[in-house]
Amino acid sequence: MSGNPALVMRVVASAYTVAEKAGAIVRKVLHSGELGIVEKTGANDLQTLADRLAQQSICASLSRRFPKLTIIGEEELPPQEVPEDLIEKGQAEKILQKGCPEEFKALKEEELVVWVDPLDGTKEYTEGLLDNVTVLIGIAYGGRAIAGVINQPFYNYQLGAGAALGRTMWGMPGLGAFGFQLQEVPGDRRIVTTTRSHSNKVVTDCVNAMEPHEVIRVGGAGNKIIQLVEGKASAYVFASPGCKKWDTCAPEAILHAVGGKLTDMYGKPYSYDANVKHMNSAGVLATLRNHEYYVSRVPQSVLQALKSD
Repeated sequence: MSGNPALVMRVVASAYTVAEKAGAIVRKVLHSGELGIVEKTGANDLQTLADRLAQQSICASLSRRFPKLTIIGEEELPPQEVPEDLIEKGQAEKILQKGCPEEFKALKEEELVVWVDPLDGTKEYTEGLLDNVTVLIGIAYGGRAIAGVINQPFYNYQLGAGAALGRTMWGMPGLGAFGFQLQEVPGDRRIVTTTRSHSNKVVTDCVNAMEPHEVIRVGGAGNKIIQLVEGKASAYVFASPGCKKWDTCAPEAILHAVGGKLTDMYGKPYSYDANVKHMNSAGVLATLRNHEYYVSRVPQSVLQALKSD
């Protein structure tokens, strides 16, 4: 351990082990066969027992160790005593050993906002599209996403019985991103990833305006950002309200850590302060490279259909 690690590094080190615990909960619920599905606002907006237990685990584990953090989770859950077996007390030693970027060294607990999506890709989870599923824990300071942890509970599930399931990646601008191999789509190809289950004419018009060579439709915001950093897609284009701050905070931090960018369709960054509205009203445009090209291709009709924050 590097002497006395900065507060933010301790928070990230805890978020890492907490995300792994949440991923194990998500797997356990699936294997039990009792998903406990409820509709929140409709058939495309679901909540399962895994969402509920994973959020309880994440929020209780982090707030017990860091009581002054502001933690905002996707699921509206009644206040209740969280069972001890849901509490994760560990910290990732490999993160504590990293040097903290200078600009984050003096940050205090009460200055940080943690955005939690306990199970991103719930609809896909219920349909067995397990590679789309992620656990997202994003850490913000001064409105900026400054660190993110993404757990993929079912990474490797296509390998069948006996495969070691799951992986966790994390990143911090100024320090780097870890837990995956950074790759880029060849420069002469434009591959756009977009929504699988929330499409409409505006979304489709915007995707087509990018003149893509290929379009991929998958679930989960975290999953789409992973496609960008692993060279499966060049841009994530979603010209619609629908994504929320807990969907984008962690992925944005990891994307920024490797030189990428996430904005609304106008090219404006989102703020992750505690008091912002949760909806990303002006859509999401994320790229590893050439962000300005994609912003320039967004049709006026699409911008008029969306309201910038």
